[in-house]
Amino acid sequence: MLLEQERILVAEYGRRLVRSGLTTGTGGNLSVRDPATGYIAVSPSGMDYGDIGPADVTVLDESGAVVDGGRRPTTEWAMHLAFYAARPDRHAAVHTHSPAATALACLRRELPAMSYLIALSGRDAVPCAPYRDFGTPALAEAAVKAADGCDGVLLANHGLICLGADMAAAFQLAEQLEFCADVYMRCLAAGQEPVLLTAQEMDRARAQFGVYGQRGAALT
Repeated sequence: MLLEQERILVAEYGRRLVRSGLTTGTGGNLSVRDPATGYIAVSPSGMDYGDIGPADVTVLDESGAVVDGGRRPTTEWAMHLAFYAARPDRHAAVHTHSPAATALACLRRELPAMSYLIALSGRDAVPCAPYRDFGTPALAEAAVKAADGCDGVLLANHGLICLGADMAAAFQLAEQLEFCADVYMRCLAAGQEPVLLTAQEMDRARAQFGVYGQRGAALT
């Protein structure tokens, strides 16, 4: 099977998407890019995530042509390809319909530096792309332009898309930004804008994330 491991990841993380509350029904989509071939494994259109196996995941080339798989790819395949073309250092994308992020996107507001976790996106705020019809090249163009190098971007009246060096990173970012959006919306519901972190504080957070966890840790 072409891109077997990538297709396994798409199927597995699709089920996690639902379990984590980041989407409902058949909403949202995921993809993984193989840097060696440039081929992209994308979730199929309109299928229940619990029913998707690796063979149901479609493989596209960089032009969007199907190179393997018998299912129609997600309607948002053009957005995934556009992000990969703009960000050759990113190899996975997760598009969610998570409640808090979608609510914020319906307000057409960015997600500001109300938490140091926003630094995981690579920027001090997660932008919101203008509304475009779903599944269109216009949405793909608007999302990439609004992101401007940020690993996350809200899609007006639609949802959120996150990028990562791999699927685990993209999925983690989607979870963290949904958490931040939920906290931010609670602050707004309380009638207050949260106190935002400064640019210097966000710079320090990004530096700390660079050595967070087990990466590069030397045991003495």
